[in-house]
Amino acid sequence: MKIERELMRGAGPVAVLKLLEAGPKYGYELVKALSSESDGLLTMGQSTLYPLLYNLESQGIVRGKEQTADNGRTRKYYSLTAKGKRRLAKDAKQWQAVTLAMQNLGVLPPALQPSLEGGAS
Repeated sequence: MKIERELMRGAGPVAVLKLLEAGPKYGYELVKALSSESDGLLTMGQSTLYPLLYNLESQGIVRGKEQTADNGRTRKYYSLTAKGKRRLAKDAKQWQAVTLAMQNLGVLPPALQPSLEGGAS
């Protein structure tokens, strides 16, 4: 199943921030993780990811830092800023609320109902 462009526009940044919550990652690493950790549902090409990262960086939500990898290649690793952590928490709560609303409408089965009491997971 392929996610429509408009839905991906909202889900993509949150998914990237969630992956960065675990620690810094470089672009291609994010591409692979988005695909593997979402069972291919949130697959995003590099031509989509990098503009998204540049946008998040310009907003101060992520920080890019060039580092030399073990193989000698220079890569830009992205990490969450304090502002990015706050944004992720806010966006995660909003996605939980949307998921709950969709469940209440019968679009999602009750088993997928998020726990809003525990905050962002």
